[in-house]
Amino acid sequence: MAITRERKEELVSLYGERLANTDGIIIAEYSLMSVANVNELRKRLREVGATYAVTKNTLFAIALREQGWPVPDELLVGPVGIVFGNGNLPAAAKVVQKFVTDFPNNLSAKGGIISGESFNAAQVEAIANLPTMDEIRAQLAGLLVTPASQIAGLLQSATSQVVNVIQAYLDEQEKGAA
Repeated sequence: MAITRERKEELVSLYGERLANTDGIIIAEYSLMSVANVNELRKRLREVGATYAVTKNTLFAIALREQGWPVPDELLVGPVGIVFGNGNLPAAAKVVQKFVTDFPNNLSAKGGIISGESFNAAQVEAIANLPTMDEIRAQLAGLLVTPASQIAGLLQSATSQVVNVIQAYLDEQEKGAA
């Protein structure tokens, strides 16, 4: 069934909006995916702030061009769905990798685009091994808290040493007075 010109323009606009609000995409080929499996993938991605959309390749390529993204024509072949990272592509890549493991023969990552550069299927796995934004935040917080707690410990130690010196002085004064 043919898509009307208005619907095509609507889809290109929708894809463009999603591209404008994401840091990167993963292009995945799907096959034999039931509606339940697609819903499960979308649910898992939603938990990390990512989204999934089945796209029409030619219209998605137009949206990529309009948004100034590279167009990986070799990846936009066959039935593909797009995972939009929405600010947390490593977490989305982890979800995709886990889904591929949980539901073999349903989905396979073909590659994607991040920071204006295309990447292949092997690099999706490397991205999946990167820390998520939450993990990076936790690491940074740990780096900030550790020196602060060390400074607090030093100040407490210095304070107690000053108190000990004063107490020793007072004890000496009492001995001298007695």
